Amino acid sequence: MADLSPQELRVLAAVADSGGFSAAGALLGLSQSAVSHSVRGSEAKVGAVLFERGRGGASPTPAGERAVALARRILRMYEVLGAEARGAGRDTVAGVLRIAAFRSAALHLLPPALERLTARHPGIRPEVRVVRELGAGTAGEVAAGRADLAIATLNAGGGGVGGGVGGATGAGGSVPAGAAAPGRLLTGVLREEAYALVHPAGHPDPRSLPLLDWDENCGSYTRDWWRAQDWIPRATVKAEDDGMVLTMVGRGLGMAILPELSLREATDAVDITGLGPSGPVRHVGYVTAPESASTLAVRALIRELRSEAG
Repeated sequence: MADLSPQELRVLAAVADSGGFSAAGALLGLSQSAVSHSVRGSEAKVGAVLFERGRGGASPTPAGERAVALARRILRMYEVLGAEARGAGRDTVAGVLRIAAFRSAALHLLPPALERLTARHPGIRPEVRVVRELGAGTAGEVAAGRADLAIATLNAGGGGVGGGVGGATGAGGSVPAGAAAPGRLLTGVLREEAYALVHPAGHPDPRSLPLLDWDENCGSYTRDWWRAQDWIPRATVKAEDDGMVLTMVGRGLGMAILPELSLREATDAVDITGLGPSGPVRHVGYVTAPESASTLAVRALIRELRSEAG
């Protein structure tokens, strides 16, 4: 198979990002016909149809989704090549560092680590995107080539990344670069968090209250624990995020089961009760791609995250 050129990779990514050949051409300064010709050439080289064409534009096929994800990741290596070469043998790290994190991690776990990181390496420019832990979640941003590192919830039993990203390695500890097969993701646990019952302060029987929940809460390992508890009712309210749930609990509207990071925003309006040694826990960790794991900026951020996690 003939290699795809960097420009062909850029065209694939632009079509996927913009949703059409004309829009991709506008992004790249190319005509629609030039974009179409490039895509057809890439499909011939790859040996697969990469985009479905239609009146509404172009959308990646399953083969296209994989090709575009790899294209973004390859182009990212082109982008960081200069910074990596200049930083080799010197204590300098520079350039954009793209991070995806779920809300409570972005609010509480990431800022202290970034503060130390940028103090040590003023040339680093972090770009943080808050991504909901639904579907592919934050780890999906890494897999798709849109982030260099993600803060994600990891399955407790070594089953990979909580958002269901295929190919992620187990979460039972830090995974060294090169430990996973090409194209797979590397993970490392940063912290283990117990869930707790949070309820209106002073309530005499919090377990009698309605359950408040949010879409991102838990994974299969926590859901299994929930199903075994006959005192937990079906959720009557599904909020957008954990902060909204905590506010509603403080208003006396129900009780909730939340992890430690979410409870950092708790006020005197709520009480927190532990669920005991058999209660659920979640593992919060980092996710990165093998090619990014060895870059200076990602390695420096992982060091700071581990330091923050204790």
